[in-house]
Amino acid sequence: MTKYIEEEPSDAGLMGAIANVGGVTPEALRLLLTLMAGYPIAAVYTKYIAEVPFKTLHHIFFFSCGAGLCYFNYGADTYHSLLGILVTYLLVLFLRHNIKLMIGLNFVFHMTYLLLGYFFTSSNEYDILWTMPHCILVLRMIGFGFDVSDGLKAPEALSNEQKETALPQVPSLLELLAFAYFPSGFLIGPQFPLRRYQKFINGDYRQHEGNVEAGMRRLATGVFYLIVCQVGLSFLPDSYFLTPEFAQVGFIKRIYLLGFWAKFCLYKYISCWLLTEGALIYIGFSYKGKDEHGQPDWSGCSNVKLILLETGNTMEHYVQSFNVNTNQWVGQYIYKRLRFLNNRTISYGAALGFLAIWHGYHSGYYMAFVMEYIVVTTEKQITNFYDKVVLPQYGHFLNNSDMYKVLYFVALKSYNIVFMGWCLAAFVFLKYERWIVVFGAVNYYGFIYLLIWMAFYQSYRHFTRKSSRSNEDVTGAKSKTQ
Repeated sequence: MTKYIEEEPSDAGLMGAIANVGGVTPEALRLLLTLMAGYPIAAVYTKYIAEVPFKTLHHIFFFSCGAGLCYFNYGADTYHSLLGILVTYLLVLFLRHNIKLMIGLNFVFHMTYLLLGYFFTSSNEYDILWTMPHCILVLRMIGFGFDVSDGLKAPEALSNEQKETALPQVPSLLELLAFAYFPSGFLIGPQFPLRRYQKFINGDYRQHEGNVEAGMRRLATGVFYLIVCQVGLSFLPDSYFLTPEFAQVGFIKRIYLLGFWAKFCLYKYISCWLLTEGALIYIGFSYKGKDEHGQPDWSGCSNVKLILLETGNTMEHYVQSFNVNTNQWVGQYIYKRLRFLNNRTISYGAALGFLAIWHGYHSGYYMAFVMEYIVVTTEKQITNFYDKVVLPQYGHFLNNSDMYKVLYFVALKSYNIVFMGWCLAAFVFLKYERWIVVFGAVNYYGFIYLLIWMAFYQSYRHFTRKSSRSNEDVTGAKSKTQ
């Protein structure tokens, strides 16, 4: 990050002065200004360009706005994204009829380029560098390659999902640039296919009303979450959890503090996604169809399910409600395309492994995704045990006990808060030397809980299988005697 600031002395000085007033870094201020720029861009487009039948003008507008904002943030490093887009276009243009070669080269090029970028720019912090929008671009270009290949296949060979995104014709380079640099989507997402951009340009969404009001509501929600995040992290900064003072706090208080800190950290991402989504709704880009009341549904580019996030009580609820578009992208382009392995566990592990590599080299990413896999699996085991063992024996009493319902709710919400802190710590602190300090400060309670459950569940399954075999032997012996 220091290197980046030195390369832009004049701009950093101006941004630094303004950023100091708000207590943020210049890079973070540029990021926020870029997200907010989506709203005036949407207003200009809606008023002056939306109804112009000359599509090239639309592409020029979005490409110039997006590329200009990219240059505002990263200066000359904008060439990284331009190079990536150009390479993908050439691969698709000349190799699309050799599907496997085109997809393979496109995938390897983008992942290699991204990982090299991480290698030369990474530090101990989550840096706001050119690699941040580039990781969004990598998914967009890889998905574009798959969509082009799907467009060459017979319709009956495609799933319904693939039929929605397949591209029977290769777009122009200008259209691809406009799609890649779409102002409210290139910086932090969300992911969306080229077919959505084409439908938007064709005016398929313009006849629907309510987008401006819905976009402004999302903007207000994003601002609210941003304020909560800033206030919360001012009381619980990341650095506090690396101090001896935190380790000396009472254990129960420690794990709850870590849990609330994790919520505030999540709000940092959520607020940015909401600001971006609001601009996409405002411009009318995120139309999804009609809701149950027959009204336009503008959640087509939503990256967070707020209600599920705030009311959920398991880690799986967090997975389902957080970074939705990226998870959907991985599901569509990685997980489902590994069906030939005929093993969901391997496919799921491969998808999580891809996500970890896509994030970078830091051990914290890998620990976070390993924990996600283990914790979600553990939750499913606990649910299965509860449904098959506890409820059949005690369900009538438990379902009629108000006290139990209260305790059940409190226990789940406590687990939800406490374990979120454990699972997110490695993701935020990145380096082993840092996240292991946080794990040690809370007595490694996450590992202990998981090991205890693993021992109990495996013992339960062992004795259950043994008892089942004994019963089968007894039944078989009786049938032979008869």
